[in-house]
Amino acid sequence: MVVVASPNSMIGEKILPIDLPMIDLSAERSMVMKRIVKACEEYGFFNVINHGVPYDIISKMEEVGFDFFAKPMEQKKLVALDKPFGYGCKNIGFNGDMGEVEYLLLNANVPSIPNDSSNFSSIVRAYTEAVKELACEILVLMAEGLGVPNTSIFTTFITQLDNDSILRSNAVPGLQISLQHGVWNPVVPDPSAFCVNVGDLLQVMTNGRFVSVRHRAVTNSYKCRMSVAYFVAPPLDACIVAPSVMVTPNRPSLLFKPFTWEEYKKVTYSLRLGDTRIHLFRNCTQLE
Repeated sequence: MVVVASPNSMIGEKILPIDLPMIDLSAERSMVMKRIVKACEEYGFFNVINHGVPYDIISKMEEVGFDFFAKPMEQKKLVALDKPFGYGCKNIGFNGDMGEVEYLLLNANVPSIPNDSSNFSSIVRAYTEAVKELACEILVLMAEGLGVPNTSIFTTFITQLDNDSILRSNAVPGLQISLQHGVWNPVVPDPSAFCVNVGDLLQVMTNGRFVSVRHRAVTNSYKCRMSVAYFVAPPLDACIVAPSVMVTPNRPSLLFKPFTWEEYKKVTYSLRLGDTRIHLFRNCTQLE
């Protein structure tokens, strides 16, 4: 949740907001697959509606989120879980998120906090279970759209890999993506949709066909913006590499060398928030 703002874009000129591709998951399946692949190739982000996550679960999740962050700082600091989980508050920028940000990071498998008197844990658990189903369906649609014979190629990693993230935020603007170097495009928020981010690992696993674009959140000076992101992480020794089916005549060799999740995390911690990371694992002899 973001509470204070004074964002500065990489380039000072005013940039028009961008509407991400909006994909109706209730539409004809072949069309949905094609639109998802196109969005992943061109934007690295897309919105989904008619996603099947019940509205009452979404509204309860938002309610307990706002209730938690409205608590006095002393109470929020009591949520001290095993690192990296728990409550945090920091000022960050300029390359990544901008402004003062509060966050609560929970393990989706054990989404509990100390002294829970508001059914927080049960609400978060219901939300994560519903969004996990959505994530699995989207990954299957991605595989089908790519023409991968084994459509479980991505879903087998859903409990292991940070393939993508499923984000929902309220109606307050804040998300920005950088489709061109040096330009941050504000994304028009849509509280009725879930926002899907490809992420670095899906770019690797599709051998560069999908794109992972830089993104950040900037704060709003007048309104609070709260977002809920669902993602999972792999074991540290998990090997990240494109499957053989993603090596095609158009991409005859691996664009990225294999690496472990531990290696990726070490690179992440060594760079500033918002810096690009995936290029460090690129096969230097290969060009897209």
